[in-house]
Formats: sequence, structure tokens, C-alpha cells
Amino acid sequence: MGLFDFAAEFGKKLFGKNDDPAEKIQQEIEKSNPGISGLGVEYQDGVVHLSGNAKSADAMEKAVLMAGNVRGVHSVSADALDAPQQSTSVEYYTIAKGDTLSGIAKQFYDNAMDYPLIFEANREVIEDPNLIYPGQKIRIPAKS
Repeated sequence: MGLFDFAAEFGKKLFGKNDDPAEKIQQEIEKSNPGISGLGVEYQDGVVHLSGNAKSADAMEKAVLMAGNVRGVHSVSADALDAPQQSTSVEYYTIAKGDTLSGIAKQFYDNAMDYPLIFEANREVIEDPNLIYPGQKIRIPAKS
């Protein structure tokens, strides 16, 4: 699937100097269980390598975003993560200072009230629709 870039200086703080980053990231992904079986996580110098089997392209994308939206991670490789091809159009968006989900919905869908579409597509990545942060990368699904 390739290599995805992230802003390492932003994101959820999951690990400290004495923690195993791979273990903490794996626990974070498994906690929300986006649909990955046999999940493997490796971490080296800011790069996360994911492996396993995703039940859907959405599950794979969510796992990549969950790993990438961790402070200290600048790239995520999903080359060893098997997933079906994405059947719908999905864009990625990096949250900027001052953004809200309704503002992003207005930008992509021309209707601020469509923000639940974005929230639902990122439920594992965004825990609270009112708590998004600059640098966080999210999925913007095509409006059906």
C-alpha cells in the first residue's frame, strides 16, 4: 500500500523514553480494533511498519492513521498489511489550526452539517468530534 507521511511533532503522546513504541502503538490500534487480524507493529527511528490482515480497505486506512497520528511517528509503511482494494474514493486531510469538523465538511461537501460523515469515517482516529488537533491526518470519504 505504500508509505504514508505524518508530522512527528504532533499527535497523541503514547510512549516515553523507557517504553517500547511498537508495543504502545499496537495496543492503541488493538484498543479500537479497526478490523486487523494478526496485527504486527515495528518501530524504528520514527517509522512504523504494520503487518497483518485487514478485513477492509477502511480498516487498513484507519490502522495507518492511528499509528501515524502518534507523536514521534513521521511515516507509516503498510506494505506488509494485506487489505482489499479501496472501492470508494477517499481523500486525506491534515488538520490545520482553527479547523473544525463542520468547517472541513463545508470545504469538502459544501454543507457543514455533513460533519458526522467525517467523524464516522474516522471514529477510531478521532475520539471526540470537538477534540481535533493541528497536524492530525484524517480520512475524507466521498459523499454518497
